[in-house]
Amino acid sequence: MKNILVLLVLLIMIRPSKTDLTVTIDNLENDKGVVRILLFNSPDGFPDNDKKAVGSAVVKIQHGRALYQFKDMADGNYAISAFHDENEDGKLNKNLLGVPQEAYGFSNNASGTFGPPSFSSAAFKVDDENDVHVMSLKK
Repeated sequence: MKNILVLLVLLIMIRPSKTDLTVTIDNLENDKGVVRILLFNSPDGFPDNDKKAVGSAVVKIQHGRALYQFKDMADGNYAISAFHDENEDGKLNKNLLGVPQEAYGFSNNASGTFGPPSFSSAAFKVDDENDVHVMSLKK
């Protein structure tokens, strides 16, 4: 019985840490539509391959803000891409030249040159001490 108790204590101590990550997207121009969020834990698929994202959310906007909590995240590095889907068609609308017509953004408010930023420039650490991320979208 003593061995089982010791084993249970050891399993609890070595299990991966889990954190609830709260994401806030502020400065939205209006409350129309929704904000679509993708969460990645590697460069593979970042920023727009929803099949390779480890988390996703469609969030209602209230008073120019969207707030979402990803539950039970393993500690590690993550990057977020998001856009304000004003017409709720499920895609980031672009003009004929490919320039986004809806507000979009990335964690760390990272930006790229002639395209999206790299995963590493958008990546941030999630753990017990880093469980909130605030970002803005731009047009």
